[in-house]
Amino acid sequence: MTTNRRKFLKGGTIAATGAAITGFPMIGKAQSAQTFNWKMTSAYPKGAPFYMDGPGSATDLARRIEAMSGGRLRIQVFGAGELIPAFEGFDAVRAGTVEMNHANSYFWTGKTFAAQYFTAVPFGLNFQGMNGWLYDGGGIDLWNEVYAPFGMVAMPCGNTGVQMTGWFKKEIKSVADLKGLKMRIPGLAGKVYANLGVDVKVLPGGEIFPALERGVIDAAEFVGPFQDRRLGLQKAARYYYTTGWHESATVSELLINKAAWEKLPRDLQAIVSNASAACNVISEGWCQKANSEAMEDLIKNQKVIARPLPDPVIKALRAETDKVLAEAVSKDPLVKKVHDSYFSFKAKYDRWVEVSEEHYHTKVRG
Repeated sequence: MTTNRRKFLKGGTIAATGAAITGFPMIGKAQSAQTFNWKMTSAYPKGAPFYMDGPGSATDLARRIEAMSGGRLRIQVFGAGELIPAFEGFDAVRAGTVEMNHANSYFWTGKTFAAQYFTAVPFGLNFQGMNGWLYDGGGIDLWNEVYAPFGMVAMPCGNTGVQMTGWFKKEIKSVADLKGLKMRIPGLAGKVYANLGVDVKVLPGGEIFPALERGVIDAAEFVGPFQDRRLGLQKAARYYYTTGWHESATVSELLINKAAWEKLPRDLQAIVSNASAACNVISEGWCQKANSEAMEDLIKNQKVIARPLPDPVIKALRAETDKVLAEAVSKDPLVKKVHDSYFSFKAKYDRWVEVSEEHYHTKVRG
């Protein structure tokens, strides 16, 4: 081989190698320049605090994703009724009409009962425990397993912390007082109440006050002191029961069309996941401040009667919850898988709480 030929081949190899090396930044640059414009609907109306407005809300989540992605992923947010009705987000995301929906998974128990566990379970985990199960106890993986047949993925993006039992026009003294009561209450708690004789109604947030005021319903559960006061529920009912047995920590769900999700580059997927996790924590922190101030106002200035439910009523609700869950578990292996994971984690978490949080609140806080 001549010297010139050797030089040519060596130079060609170097050139080819250089082209391969320089090709990667060019591909990366092309990827980074790709932009996505998505739509996100909500089960809650435009301007609703926590859900649609303020720290950790759907709007805040969209802003964070856009900022973190440098504008590569822009999300247009629609409140309930703007693009689709409040409770049609599941079907809209499944069909690909929109890429995202911001709501609560227990609205979809008619599609799959297992969805209930990823919002709240009566007498279940609190905020810290729920995060433990979701992020480190396999909860999110199970969530996505449940939604896989529907072509969707999900993740937590908010949490109200413990919610209130709700507003009642009449005092609840016994289980008998629940019979015939017309009450707005969604999810598994609604089924539990129904089994105890309550006439259960599922209404969007914006319809609760007029229904309660006009006597269409006799009682209503929404979220907590701040949100409830904003709706004016204290003007339509006097008794505010605070037990919060039905939703000890209520998770907001970011529901995403799986085909759209898989088209996102991995860095954008990471941005969505991390922005959602941030909103999960930030929103709950906001709730603690807002609710503590609102509760003080309701009791001191608006003469609301706030109290826990009588023990016999709580006992009956717990027994009925156990029956409802046992029935659901017996019918569906996937529900059983989620149920067993949830309550196995809860058993360990409860033992830890006994020597940590519970000890603090009963012995240390004062």
